[in-house]
Amino acid sequence: MVEIVEVDNSADKLLRTQIVDLLMEQMESIGPKDGRPELEGTIDRALEPGSGAYLFIAICEQKGVIGAAFLNVGLSLGKGGRYIWLNDLFVTKDSRNRGIAKKLLLRIIYWAEQKQIKGIELETGRNNAATKALYNSLGFYDVISKRYGFRF
Repeated sequence: MVEIVEVDNSADKLLRTQIVDLLMEQMESIGPKDGRPELEGTIDRALEPGSGAYLFIAICEQKGVIGAAFLNVGLSLGKGGRYIWLNDLFVTKDSRNRGIAKKLLLRIIYWAEQKQIKGIELETGRNNAATKALYNSLGFYDVISKRYGFRF
């Protein structure tokens, strides 16, 4: 059985380590392999009260943390209030195609509705058909945009 839970600042060191281990697996494909200290610090800062960042995880009794969703709540003039930017949604390779990402998203959608959040935005690769199908099945729609970034 898989349980979806919101992680807060009371998370112990073992749980934080499991979360970082999971997210390091994701970072192998999108970021530097030596970024563990930065990732640990980011998770710690995200879990501080008032950070505006939230973390939801999927926990399996037998395997531990097998999925995570990391998001930030911001304000949008266009949406007329608070909205979510879903930074990361990740499920371990051996736990994919079992509905875990969908469970994480449904939990976030429910949580957002309870908090009267106006919408959720995210991005995925153009060629990621399976992920696009998941998002579309939950009512997400395509937004044509070109995203830019700047890093210090």
